[in-house]
Amino acid sequence: MRHTALATVCLAAAATIGLTGCQSGQDKADSKPDKAGSSTSSSPSPGKSAAKEAFAGLTGAEIADKAVEATTGASSLRMKGDVADDESGSTITIDMALNKQGECAGTMSMGGQGKADLIKVGDTVYMKYDEEFLREQSKGEKKSDVDAAVALLAGKWTKMSAKGEDAKDIAGFCDLDTVLGDADDAETDASRGKTTTVDGTPAIVLNERDGKERYTLYVATEGKPYLLRVDSVSAKDPGTLTFSDYDKKVPAQKPSGEILDLDALAG
Repeated sequence: MRHTALATVCLAAAATIGLTGCQSGQDKADSKPDKAGSSTSSSPSPGKSAAKEAFAGLTGAEIADKAVEATTGASSLRMKGDVADDESGSTITIDMALNKQGECAGTMSMGGQGKADLIKVGDTVYMKYDEEFLREQSKGEKKSDVDAAVALLAGKWTKMSAKGEDAKDIAGFCDLDTVLGDADDAETDASRGKTTTVDGTPAIVLNERDGKERYTLYVATEGKPYLLRVDSVSAKDPGTLTFSDYDKKVPAQKPSGEILDLDALAG
């Protein structure tokens, strides 16, 4: 199936961490996001008409191409939001800074049940899970096994080799080139929408389709035309991803204190 250009940015990021959201149930390409798509702190607000001049004379597809070029050209960014996961039936919440050197730092959770911290520096992945996260992800396991895992891991930093089988998928998510890898090859049929702001940044709305799927995207109209936000407003799989902190240093460094070596424990 052909994916539209900016939607591919969302899909690539989602697929890397096992997400299958980013689909929209809008009936019209220029529909406004519903409450589910505008519940985050970066909810767009009406922008000034002058912002339209930034892309004067350009079609939605031409703006989308510029946004893809700028976004994939960034050395780093921060990705934050809630996206539906069809496999688990819950929502994955992420807040992660990552770069093209494969470094990352941030948090993730499933269905709002607990939190896991993630840092990748060099060839090492560091993770810390709270008790709620561990118990939620261990549902169906023997209580004694879950209790043992909680006693061993909860609230403690762990480390694994990024090249190991257990860490490969996580390590891939920390590489911005991997996350956005397919965006350059995607086509677009985006249409222009209204101007607005996202977290105070002037933006223009673009509407894209991929078959029955619908996406509402927000592109910066000042400075580089970075992608600022992707909305999915379908009743089944609502979700929002915001993109910020372009080209800023990723705060990834080895945690201080005691660190549990999971590779050593596995033998």
